[in-house]
Amino acid sequence: ATLRSNTMDPNLASSTILCCECGASIQANPANMCVSCLRSRVDITEGIPKQGTIYFCKFCERYLQPPSTWTSCTLESRQLLGICLKKLKGLNQVRLVDATFVWTEPHSKRIKVKLTIQKEVFSSTILQQIFVVEFIVHNQMCGECQRRQASDFWQAVVQIRQKIDHKKTFFYLEQILLRHPTVHASALRIKEIHDGLDFFYGSKSEARTLVDFLLATVPSRYQTSQRLISHDTHSNTFNYKYTFSVEIVPICKDDVVCLPPKLAQSCGNISPICVCLRVSSTIHLIDPTTLKTAEISSSLYWRTPFESLSSSRRLTQYTVIDIDPVRPQPRTSSFKYILSDVCVAKTDELGMPDSQLFAKTHLGHLLNPGDTLLGFDLANSNVNNEHLDRLAARFVADVILVKKSFGDKKKRRQNRIWKLKHLKKEAGDDKMDVDGDGADFEEFLDDLEEDPLYRKGVNVYKDKSRARLGKADVGDEFPVIGLEEMMEDLTLDDDDE
Repeated sequence: ATLRSNTMDPNLASSTILCCECGASIQANPANMCVSCLRSRVDITEGIPKQGTIYFCKFCERYLQPPSTWTSCTLESRQLLGICLKKLKGLNQVRLVDATFVWTEPHSKRIKVKLTIQKEVFSSTILQQIFVVEFIVHNQMCGECQRRQASDFWQAVVQIRQKIDHKKTFFYLEQILLRHPTVHASALRIKEIHDGLDFFYGSKSEARTLVDFLLATVPSRYQTSQRLISHDTHSNTFNYKYTFSVEIVPICKDDVVCLPPKLAQSCGNISPICVCLRVSSTIHLIDPTTLKTAEISSSLYWRTPFESLSSSRRLTQYTVIDIDPVRPQPRTSSFKYILSDVCVAKTDELGMPDSQLFAKTHLGHLLNPGDTLLGFDLANSNVNNEHLDRLAARFVADVILVKKSFGDKKKRRQNRIWKLKHLKKEAGDDKMDVDGDGADFEEFLDDLEEDPLYRKGVNVYKDKSRARLGKADVGDEFPVIGLEEMMEDLTLDDDDE
């Protein structure tokens, strides 16, 4: 402790006197006492507790800031120091000069703060004192974590649906969500059902965050509803449960679509029959006969909706007999694709009379005689589509070639040395077919290998178990993902070196 005097008398400041209590020689001050005697009679730390308790939630790693706010802060941070000081009563009766942390073991559950305070004890006499306050950290679960642990509690649910016969869109959406963990981190649980996913949240605002993210990521629309749970007539408060129903457009990668005439005309007079290249925030279409491309936004689609003529499951395998690039190339063509005239035949009818078909394709940069590709047999299909029925015969081709097929799928998947991560989901009562999910997921992995733009928003990780076995030499037969695109899979297992 130190003693200060507010007097400006130079004679008093330079003179030496004896302490009136113990007789020790001291510098003159208005109290006429030494610091030791003054501390024995006056304790300026009286009323300030020397020990305290703060509460820490180990699930979300936040501290309780009275009365009911939970704050995320690190050890020895300004935020944590403020929480500790607010727990001390009596600081408003003194002047706080300094406050610093005293180092303790991180696992000791103790936080020590060294305080320097001042207070006027006698007329024109200020006593300064330094002391340490110890805080004991107690574990206490915050309200949000309590609701997360209670699996039957939720206030808002986001139901994501898509009316198609496969799940590849949800596999892609899962990878996008993994790249943005803040969107789904607050979800109480994720439930997987046969036609989509359900995300349960503890508040309406958290659910709305996911809805806004989906609207910006995939072409979709949503509807909301609420159900009254309880009503307090005295305080006039209502407790609701909210439901957000998000519907994703039923168009996927490699689908063959038939556009309405007005929509095709508004998209640069593109041909009504197009192939879907990919679905991101918009629907990317290409006309395989002219290489014209179009992007359909979510709002434009819902104003003039259309359905797919064929999904990836209904495609037929063809073999290329001959191919000849069109010269000159159309001015509207993309640098990535080459318009070509191709002669194909169904693989299972190869060599039979009248089995050859002639068509135009945008895959001239990938195909060679003898290659196989997948296409939609439009001439022999039974499609119920009002827009297709109204088209003139010159717009309807016998076959629409969609994508190249890369040989033996089993051999290709055995040599795959990468993997994807997944969300922690629980299966619903009406869970989808497991075997069908496995086939859809393998097709989704094939699409990632074949299209670099499609995997641009996906984190690909090295599969250490496959890498140890080694990779067979497949040459240029299959598309592969380079090591420079793969991320190291960080695990916390003790066995990993």
